[in-house]
Amino acid sequence: MRGGIYKTMTVFIWIFGIAVALIALILGALAAFTARTARRVEKTLPPPGRFIDIDGANIHYVDAGAGPPLVLIHGLSGQHGNFTHSLLERLKSNYRVIILDRPGSGYSKRPRGASGALAEQARTIARLIEALELERPLIIGHSLGGAIALAVAVNHPEQVAGLALLAPVTHQPDQVPPLFRPLVIRSPFMRSLVARTLATPLSIVNRDLVLDAAFGPQPAPRDYGTKGGGLLNLRPTSFIGASHDLIALTDENDLTARYGDIKVPVGILYGTADRLLDPTAHVKAVTAKLPDADCELIEGAGHMILICHADRCVQFIARMARRAAAANAGATRPAKAPA
Repeated sequence: MRGGIYKTMTVFIWIFGIAVALIALILGALAAFTARTARRVEKTLPPPGRFIDIDGANIHYVDAGAGPPLVLIHGLSGQHGNFTHSLLERLKSNYRVIILDRPGSGYSKRPRGASGALAEQARTIARLIEALELERPLIIGHSLGGAIALAVAVNHPEQVAGLALLAPVTHQPDQVPPLFRPLVIRSPFMRSLVARTLATPLSIVNRDLVLDAAFGPQPAPRDYGTKGGGLLNLRPTSFIGASHDLIALTDENDLTARYGDIKVPVGILYGTADRLLDPTAHVKAVTAKLPDADCELIEGAGHMILICHADRCVQFIARMARRAAAANAGATRPAKAPA
C-alpha cells in the first residue's frame, strides 16, 4: 500500500517538475523574444529629441519651430510620435512646439517611487515649462494628456495661457475601455512579468484589433508604426508605464469639482464616433463647470483625431492660441488712467 502511494507521489512530482520546467522554458523564450524585439525597435526608432532632468524624471522632448509656445501632452500608451506624425510639421512654422514623452512613456523615465497621479504629472509639466523658460504656453492634451493638462491649469495656473484638448479624458470613466483592460495589473511584480513575456507577442497578434479600436472608424495610417512611433509600444517599458498610469488614474480623486477655478480659455475637440471615450460625457464634465469652454465636434471621427484629422486640429489649436493670447493680453494690460 505504502509502495503504491510512494510511486504515485513520485509520478506526481515528476509531472509537476516537467510542467514547471516547460513553463520556465516558455517564459524564457518569450522573454528573449521580447528583449530582442525591444532592441530592434529602439535601433529602428531612436529618440529624436533632447533629454532634461525634472525632479528625478529623465524627460525626453522634441523642441522645434519658433513663435508662441505650445506644449503637447500625449495620452495613455502614447509617446511623442502621436504628435510628430501629423501635427509637428503643420505647427512649427508658426509656433515653438514642445512635445514630451510623459514620465514612463516613450523614452522618458519615471523616478523610483513616483505615483503617476495626475497632480504629480502636472507638476512635472509645470517644472518643464519653467526649465525651458516658456512663458505661459498653450497646452494641448490628447486623451489622458487632456486630464493632465486640466490638472496643470488647476494646480499651476500661472504656467498656462490656455488649454486645447483633443478627445480628452475629463473625469473618471465608469469602466476601463476594453482596449486598456489588459493594463489593469496592480502588482508591480506581475506587471513586470507580463510586460517582459506575454505583452509583446500578444500586442503583435492583436495589432489590428488595437488599431481599429484606437483609430476607427478611420483606418490607421500604414506608417503609424514607424512615423507615429507605434512600434515603441512593443517594448516592456511601455507596457509597464501605461499600466502604472492607468492604475493611478483609477485611484484618482475626482478633479472636476475644481474645474470652475480655471480662468484661462479652454477648448475641446472631439470625434463623434470615438470608440474609446464617450464624447458627450467628457465634454459635459468640463462645460458643467466652464460654460464658456469652446467645444467642437468632428462628425464621424474616432479617437486619434490628431492624426486622422490633423488639419482640423491645427485650425482648432490656432483658434485657441488666439483666444489665449487675447485673454493674456487683457489680463496683463495696465488699467487706463482716469481722464
